[in-house]
Amino acid sequence: MGVTLQPSTMPNAPSEKPVVVGITGASGSALADAVIGRLLASDVPVVTTASSAARMVWREEMDESFGSALERWDATGAFTFHQVGDLRAPIASGTYPTLGMVIVPCSMATAAAVAHGLADNLVRRAADVCIKERRPLVVVPRESPLSAIHLRNLTELAQLGATILPPEPAFYLRQRTIDDMVQFVAQRVLTALGLTDALPANMRYEGPRT
Repeated sequence: MGVTLQPSTMPNAPSEKPVVVGITGASGSALADAVIGRLLASDVPVVTTASSAARMVWREEMDESFGSALERWDATGAFTFHQVGDLRAPIASGTYPTLGMVIVPCSMATAAAVAHGLADNLVRRAADVCIKERRPLVVVPRESPLSAIHLRNLTELAQLGATILPPEPAFYLRQRTIDDMVQFVAQRVLTALGLTDALPANMRYEGPRT
């Protein structure tokens, strides 16, 4: 499936440039769904690519098929999907302007590959482009516990300028459901990409409860 990205005609759209969303084979498909949903709801065009492992994990974790999700996102008119092996896709080139990229969830294999410049599929190449073009790159790693190998690779990405954003729940906000936690992380991603100045009031710590 590939829909040509058209300039946004939505009112108050912050930019015609898209955010790239890479989905890999770590657990946490709901995080990817929430991030894409919040970007599109904010009138930010989205270009997505997903590894084959990501699609297998999606099938295990989500009630909706990945194909149905693609159709739902595509219906917004501001969404494009490219197959992970399509290295001819525009996001594989630094000359294609974007607002940055998030890898959500990010497997440790993908973290290792990006940290060492192994751009052998579209997720990894698009991330490599963000690093070399000095565009925002947000990595949402999903693994526990983390080995020294994982920590070294994530440290390398941080030193290259990526934001490492583990999907940690905000216990101090007394989040009650998994969806509360997922939406919180998704909003943190938008803030890390520089698309919002601050979290919504209901997602901010504002001092001790009286």
